[in-house]
Amino acid sequence: MATAMPTEKSGKVVIRNIGLLLSGDIDRPVLDADTLVVSDGLIVAVGKEADCDIAQAQTVIDARRTCVAPGLIDSHVHPVFGDWTPRQNQTGWIDSTMNGGVTTMISAGEVHLPGRPKDIVGLKALAITAQRAFDNFRPGGVKVLAGAPIIEKGMVEQDFKDLADAGVTLLGEVGLGSVKAGYEAAQMVRWARKYGIQSTIHTGGPSIPGSGLIDKDVVLEADADVIGHINGGHTALSEAHVCELCEKSSRAIEIVHNGNEKVAIAAAQAALALKCPHRVILGTDGPAGSGVQPLGMLRMVALLSSLGGIPPELVFCFATGNTARLRNLNCGLIEVGRAADFVFMDKAQHSAGRDILDSIALGDIPGVGMVMIDGIVRCGRSRNTPPATEIPVVLGAAH
Repeated sequence: MATAMPTEKSGKVVIRNIGLLLSGDIDRPVLDADTLVVSDGLIVAVGKEADCDIAQAQTVIDARRTCVAPGLIDSHVHPVFGDWTPRQNQTGWIDSTMNGGVTTMISAGEVHLPGRPKDIVGLKALAITAQRAFDNFRPGGVKVLAGAPIIEKGMVEQDFKDLADAGVTLLGEVGLGSVKAGYEAAQMVRWARKYGIQSTIHTGGPSIPGSGLIDKDVVLEADADVIGHINGGHTALSEAHVCELCEKSSRAIEIVHNGNEKVAIAAAQAALALKCPHRVILGTDGPAGSGVQPLGMLRMVALLSSLGGIPPELVFCFATGNTARLRNLNCGLIEVGRAADFVFMDKAQHSAGRDILDSIALGDIPGVGMVMIDGIVRCGRSRNTPPATEIPVVLGAAH
């Protein structure tokens, strides 16, 4: 199993001959640039090759006119420990997802831990342990932001302060524990927000036996920062209620792979109609009963583009820059100072599309030719996507 330590440094990296540079910025999704320069994991230059300092690079990558985009951010995962999920008894799922272009994952709760503690001391201990463990361990180089406690009845404000003081920045899905009433959830969400902890709420029918329905009124009353899987996980609220949530709430609209696909499209189109596409973020909601989806994020991009009629360059922003901004991450956008987390893609071999964007609009998943995290190459041609028509090449050092 490939692992990475957060202390590794990339040195100076030059990526040249980029054919299409997607920014992740929904206000300007495509950049007029063909070169990126990275120093020790951060972007230091974006532009035309003639205008960039490309000398003395430890690594030069010829993108061979392929597409470079920010690494995908899965806004909704359920990790446990290491690169193993007891939900499906599967190992290597995070590394496998990195082969699908994902460079950052955000936990919505370590809910699948066998014997998950539900007492207050235990749930706080689990959250702190998960946060610490994934801060020190990166399967496949992927940044897993974990440690998301499932809130339970009896928690008081001091518990949220304790969690924040220990480094916890997330709440697991509100509604997966014993707190299901809107007024109860709202109080705890406010305590979390006071101490800088971001919250996500379950939306829709029960995901597994033991969980319950969270309807639109509870979602609106709780006012969590993220309307988690607004298209259900798996069972969605009615389209009318989902559109009402988009209209009446100002919070992030999270659409996931493991949800209702028809409602996923309706939610994305509602956000566009309401002129708030910056609120839409994407996740997989895996591992789950339906398994792990290494290509789940790319499948969501293709779904919303091909069947939802949304330009693919905009949908990539849902999967990158929107999430980075709403979750205050230093990745997800191609701009100076951001983390050098990139996915190199091209249209799949023999796709009917003219180019990568056209192929996605037709419903095809692109081929991943390389994934880079913090300026370090983590995989070449993906073992999971269809083969890309062209792939980048590492040329070595420049003088």
